[in-house]
Amino acid sequence: MNRPHSSSTVEHVLVVPTAVFHQLGPFQGFQPDADRYLEVLLDPAYTSFRPRDAMETDPDFKQLIPYCIFSCDGAVFAYTRSTQQGESRLHAKRSIGVGGHICTLDVTGTGSPYEEGLRRELEEEVHIDSPYRHRCLGLINDDSTDVGRVHLGIVHLFELDRPQVRPRERSMIDAGFVPLPVLRQQRAAFETWSQICLDHLAGML
Repeated sequence: MNRPHSSSTVEHVLVVPTAVFHQLGPFQGFQPDADRYLEVLLDPAYTSFRPRDAMETDPDFKQLIPYCIFSCDGAVFAYTRSTQQGESRLHAKRSIGVGGHICTLDVTGTGSPYEEGLRRELEEEVHIDSPYRHRCLGLINDDSTDVGRVHLGIVHLFELDRPQVRPRERSMIDAGFVPLPVLRQQRAAFETWSQICLDHLAGML
């Protein structure tokens, strides 16, 4: 992957040109055909690391974000984003997704930066105290909001044997497993990506 010259004060995050995404077939909402998109979107020929502050307002690029969901026996892990979380546009929103940006720290030479970043984000944000099975469910795109316009979510489902996930981050409050039908009833309190995922999960869990 292309790695820019970075400084100690500026975070550089993994992005792909929005034009490449559009060439593959733009969509609004959930796209289950992840493999067809990711083969191109994660190709080093198209990805680059660019300053996060600039990318947050530049719709010419999509920041690639792993969005991890934890389920167990029909219940899904959910939490509220406190004001301590970095993205102010999501403060006080409920969420079922755990994850974050892939950055130059994830260029280790031992694996793909995306896979390294996914592992790092999970280790930083939660304790997973149960065996699980992991699969990629699909992609989320939401061009209806300022946040969504500059991000592309890659949704990962972790199906746990036991409902044992604990936050590491103080910014994750009111956390715990909730039956999916209850979360669906509370849909309006959730960030848009979680609303899209709740709708998709309704036909699965």
